[in-house]
Amino acid sequence: MPERLKRLQEELKKRSLEAILITHPANRFYISGFSGSNGILAIGAEEAFLFTDFRYLEQAEEQSPHFKICSWKGKLSEALQPVINAAGWKTLGFEEEHVTYSLYRELKEGLPLELLPLKGLVEELRVVKSEAEVESLRRGAAIMDRAFDFLINTIKPGMTEKELALELEYYLRRQGSEGILFSYIVASGERGSLPHGIASEKPLRSGELVTIDFTGTFDSYATDMTRTIALGEPGARAREVYEIVRLAQQAAREKIRPGMKGIEADALARDLIKEAGFGEYFGHGLGHGLGLEVHEQPVLSPRSESILAPGMVVTIEPGVYIPSWGGVRIEDMVLITSGGAESLTESPRELIVI
Repeated sequence: MPERLKRLQEELKKRSLEAILITHPANRFYISGFSGSNGILAIGAEEAFLFTDFRYLEQAEEQSPHFKICSWKGKLSEALQPVINAAGWKTLGFEEEHVTYSLYRELKEGLPLELLPLKGLVEELRVVKSEAEVESLRRGAAIMDRAFDFLINTIKPGMTEKELALELEYYLRRQGSEGILFSYIVASGERGSLPHGIASEKPLRSGELVTIDFTGTFDSYATDMTRTIALGEPGARAREVYEIVRLAQQAAREKIRPGMKGIEADALARDLIKEAGFGEYFGHGLGHGLGLEVHEQPVLSPRSESILAPGMVVTIEPGVYIPSWGGVRIEDMVLITSGGAESLTESPRELIVI
């Protein structure tokens, strides 16, 4: 982690910032390696402090040896005061998207310096993954593929969506997943029109499409994959919609390139779906970044100006969702490379009929 701290401190110098307060858990972990549930970083151009409570002092010393560990109880402003006085800071940046109004008011009233709102400073450092991060994501993706194999050998008519989600989560836990980052989406039949149709008590029925969107965490890094399968022989319309989504997803995986904007990547799939007459039923972006969080930068959407670069890991997940009928989504984890992209998840994308 010391190289990440150094990069952040160099960024502070470039922006003529004296110090930054890091409150977002993912950013805190990225910079310090500290995984406790309570902790805040105060980092200057030359100094680095980690504030936590009694429960985590020993853990913080072990996980964050490049930080001075400070015990914190009560008001954060009171704990920060001695550090600020010793460092001579006159300004302090804070993560405007991750500080509550009550904490902001406490800091403003309790500290004799100027507070500067900052957006995305650490997130920008996180967006391009190191080789070690890519390997963690690659390992997680391989486990997701094994989980899909387990899924297609487990799913059967009569079990409920919740029962399938539980079996899948239990399998991933046994494979080493450290936790799930969203409630699993299992949307069958007409419920497939819900892009985020969390698993319900609805029984799975023969003749339905079933969309399963699931996640895991491996080496602290998030995984995310979706497949839609058919329970029993699907009808002609189901096959038509599935093939449109499959071809759109394939086009995006094959044509996405570094240097593209998020809006351009999104269009690779969206244009095909529009041409097929289903554009109004694809209402979300093509994908999002993956890393310590399951949704992070860059964003692939009709409004995104994000520029893709080698080392970024994104999802490619077009979908079609038709009210009162159902839906289809196919999602893969993809690494942006110097020459294009590499799919990290490789489960079958042809329609599987069970």
